Amino acid sequence: QVQLVESGGGLVQPGGSLRLSCASSVSFFSINTMGWYRQAPGKQREMVALITSGGMTNYADSVKGRFTISRDNAANTVYLQMNSLSPEDTDVYYCNVEMRILLTNYWGKGTQVTVSS
Repeated sequence: QVQLVESGGGLVQPGGSLRLSCASSVSFFSINTMGWYRQAPGKQREMVALITSGGMTNYADSVKGRFTISRDNAANTVYLQMNSLSPEDTDVYYCNVEMRILLTNYWGKGTQVTVSS
């Protein structure tokens, strides 16, 4: 069973920054894709940023130019640097991994990000 532990969420003022971390219990080499998703109550979960095993990245249009996803292979950790935060970014953010074998997906429990004056 893959375990994902998210951290780094919290309260920040508009225009501020946060960095989310997701530590996985398995090696990066067992993972096809890692990503961050967010979900507000009553809304569908949406993709925020993805990074593939080859280093290719993909971002939601709403976060392009503000958010950056990256990996640390030695630490088996994926990060999401969030800059120029807006109240519209307030959500629970979830880490996701897609394994190479059977493309099985695993999810973290989520970390709350609140952007408010």
